[in-house]
Amino acid sequence: MKKFKKIYVEITNVCNLNCEFCPTSERTGVFMSLLQVEQVFIAIKPFADYVYLHVKGEPLLHPKIDEILDLAALHEIKVNITTTGTLLNKVGHKLLEKSALRQINFSLHSYNQNLAAFSKIPYFETIFNFANRLQLSSETIISYRLWNLHGIYQPELQQAKNKIVLSEIEKAYNLLPIEEKYNPGKGIKIRERLYLNFEPQFEWPSMQNTTESETGFCHALRTHAGILADGTVVPCCLDGEGVMNLGNIFEKPFSEIISDRRATAIYNGFSSGTAIEPLCKKCSFKEKF
Repeated sequence: MKKFKKIYVEITNVCNLNCEFCPTSERTGVFMSLLQVEQVFIAIKPFADYVYLHVKGEPLLHPKIDEILDLAALHEIKVNITTTGTLLNKVGHKLLEKSALRQINFSLHSYNQNLAAFSKIPYFETIFNFANRLQLSSETIISYRLWNLHGIYQPELQQAKNKIVLSEIEKAYNLLPIEEKYNPGKGIKIRERLYLNFEPQFEWPSMQNTTESETGFCHALRTHAGILADGTVVPCCLDGEGVMNLGNIFEKPFSEIISDRRATAIYNGFSSGTAIEPLCKKCSFKEKF
């Protein structure tokens, strides 16, 4: 039986922000029902012990996020959540003392592109206070994520905004200037189970991309797969529009979907360094490996 490191389960594709680095979805906004979430958990349990509750969308928007975590615990599935943190004042209490919550990632770069959406001080204070409460009540890993500390994306403006984020972290945790020990590709351990991680901004693949290449490698269907909010199974977490629709988990067994002819061709193609799918040919992420 094929075993993945993780499976992305998009419990909703709706988001409360509008970030430039995350293309607007053309899909209809959907929230998985609890029945559907449990159906997914049961179907994928034999294939992965970890789920990430996103592809696109803000998982904390789901009104039953606490019950979803309870379902995960019931089925002995560990959950990673990636969030902007903008909804913690409303729903943060639903995440506390949830044994299924393995890790929570805060996309602090979302602040950089949504200055009008929330003010700096309440935003960071809310995240830091929640992180303290979560660490006191659980063994959950916390990751603060920041993109393009020295990237090419609007370099001067981006770096100025990132300095604001870093300054808030330095003050909150009494740290020396973070940029002095910044090492591209490596994170910084702030304290036990609390990290600051840096990543370069990536380009979401799109059929409208003008550049393409058939050569490259990807971990799609090798270490992970994705399930969109409507049940569409996709090879990887970057197929946010379901272009490579392998089948619907609410209509067909997951085991059959990931082992059928199309999925096998994608897997075998990358095994030989070849992108088979048109979207994969237009994806630059495969050049990282």
